Amino acid sequence: MSHKEVEVERESISCTVCLDLLKDPVTIPCGHSYCMSCIETHWDLEDGSIGHSCPQCRRTFTLRPVLVKNIMLADLVEQLKKTSPADHCFAGAEDVACDVCTGRKLKADKSCLVCLVSYCEKHLKSHYDVPQLKKHKLVDPMKKLQEKICSRHDEVMKMFCRTDQQCICYVCSVEEHKGHDTVTAAAERTERQRELELSRQQIQQRVQDREKRLALVQQKEEVVRASVFKAESCVENISELLTTLSHQIRAQNRRELEHLEVVHHKLDDDITELEKKDAELNQFSHTEDHNQFLQNYPSLSPLSPPAHSSSIDLLPFRYFEDVRANFSEVSGRLKGVLTKLVNSVTLTVNQLDVSPSEPKTRSGLLQYSKEITLDPNTIRSGLSLSCNIRKVNVGVIDYEPYPDHPDRFTHSLRSSVERV
Repeated sequence: MSHKEVEVERESISCTVCLDLLKDPVTIPCGHSYCMSCIETHWDLEDGSIGHSCPQCRRTFTLRPVLVKNIMLADLVEQLKKTSPADHCFAGAEDVACDVCTGRKLKADKSCLVCLVSYCEKHLKSHYDVPQLKKHKLVDPMKKLQEKICSRHDEVMKMFCRTDQQCICYVCSVEEHKGHDTVTAAAERTERQRELELSRQQIQQRVQDREKRLALVQQKEEVVRASVFKAESCVENISELLTTLSHQIRAQNRRELEHLEVVHHKLDDDITELEKKDAELNQFSHTEDHNQFLQNYPSLSPLSPPAHSSSIDLLPFRYFEDVRANFSEVSGRLKGVLTKLVNSVTLTVNQLDVSPSEPKTRSGLLQYSKEITLDPNTIRSGLSLSCNIRKVNVGVIDYEPYPDHPDRFTHSLRSSVERV
């Protein structure tokens, strides 16, 4: 069955409601066929009180027809699905379509650079079977093949003009571009491909260099993290020791203050008692009667011996003086250790040299090389350029000299220097 016949057949057994191939086809009394679900939905949306109509001919049925699957139509649909191309074989908006197909076009399988036509798998068979067509150049499907035709001479552009940097046909090479540096498009492609590969090699070399530097950076990052971790651990340990020392000093301070408070109260009591005794003795000393004074004197209570307060006063102060002295010594050492630690971390960070090293090998220098194109308008007499205008030769010119141009150098650098 031809592609056109398939399209006609497909159209005849498609549902006019969903516009797709019939699914569970049913035929209503007027003779038209629909998908069972499509006609049921259509009737469900109608006003059943005035009957049910056919979506195509509008014939109305008073009673809702009983739907029965049309076996013959269902078999025909299945056969058509097997013989017709799958939907994914048809060309979409972004695909290259077969130029030979009529109606709904299939996707192109190959494009012929000789015929300048794109073919689907079916229409491409002749290029595999006919001896003359076997020599044609087939490539993956390409759009805008007509752009490969010379608009002036209606010939395939198989040449390339290096002077004007454009694709041309053979007739152009012997007419409009006569005397220009022309080569075949294939030869130019080979040259450009070589340059492309060289560029890729340079890029890959740069990638490798960057990867080496990245590995070095990652290694030094680990060193920095380890140094910072050690420094933080050291600081945490010192902080814990200082906290412990602070707690011990405060505890000792509380104990000493409690002891001094007891001594303070004891001394207050002693002073009160002594002042009371002094007042009593003062009053007794003013007794005018000698006999009474002498009789009562023995009854006076003797004065208790004084307590040794020097041990109470000096011990705490001497203790804290020792603590201050020891802490000052430790603080000085701690400052020295922390200073060394900070300098060590700073030195580690400053030593992270990730700048690219200067290339020392030829391959290293080549990654910075650039292809240059020389200007024939400025070339001095006695010199000649290569075909690709990228090399300059010194010696006899074996072809037509370059025409005069205002931009041309008239003196060499050497002669200019000698003149000076």
